Amino acid sequence: MSSEPKESAKMDPADLWREEVFTDRKVGTIRRLSPVKADGSPDAARKPLFVGEASLLTPAGSLPLSFEIAADSLEKAVAGYEQAVQLAFQDAMDELQEMRRRAQSSLVIPQGGAASLQGLGAAGLPPGAASKLKLP
Repeated sequence: MSSEPKESAKMDPADLWREEVFTDRKVGTIRRLSPVKADGSPDAARKPLFVGEASLLTPAGSLPLSFEIAADSLEKAVAGYEQAVQLAFQDAMDELQEMRRRAQSSLVIPQGGAASLQGLGAAGLPPGAASKLKLP
């Protein structure tokens, strides 16, 4: 078996970004990712991205959120932060609900495992019962 990672760790020189962090020190942060060329100069062919981050307290503990903010300037990203964090929170809650639903509908094996089936034949029937069944 090979211990090498399946994905390459090589960075893409055509997809580099400079990152700046802005915060009000109360609610959260906004990261502005500005596209740059391989030499570090601005890449005017691509638009900057704005990513919001927040940590919300839930009964289960702190829930870190990271979400994209649709904006073309820092001012618009700040104005759109509240709506974007609310959408990210709702998406996270929906995902948790789906995970709970899946967990509740999964197969539950008795705590005794196979030992609780002791005395039953291969089909879960008492020994000899399978030979008395008439199959169509």
